[in-house]
Amino acid sequence: MSEQIVVRQNRDFETEILAPDPHRPDDPQLHPVKHIYHLTPYGMLLAGLATCTAIVLHTYAQNHGVDLQEVELRLWYERVFADDCRDCEAIEEYREQIVEDITLRGHLTPQERQKLLLISRHCPVHKMLHQGIEVVSRLVEPS
Repeated sequence: MSEQIVVRQNRDFETEILAPDPHRPDDPQLHPVKHIYHLTPYGMLLAGLATCTAIVLHTYAQNHGVDLQEVELRLWYERVFADDCRDCEAIEEYREQIVEDITLRGHLTPQERQKLLLISRHCPVHKMLHQGIEVVSRLVEPS
């Protein structure tokens, strides 16, 4: 299983989300997302991570005089079997992975680009996913 999403955000925090059409899973083309219900649950997770990262990057850039014009994040969610899997059909365990390609547009020095890469990891959603978070589910009676 694989899911892909692209988020573009300019320095005014105007955000564009591109994702596959959930009604046509065989269509590899990405389309503008007009409503959140056009995303799969995995797409929503990726969009949350990407938009949070973009906001953190633009906020840092504006507060530190960095000429960051636009951020484009291309994210993939994949389930990856272990590299040494000999009989993958019999194994129920695999690792889940999000790959995030970050494109920074603006008049940036190599040092600023590297600093922004480090800053991107300060997104709260990134931290939750990286460090793990416990989910406690409870059944509550309607009021």
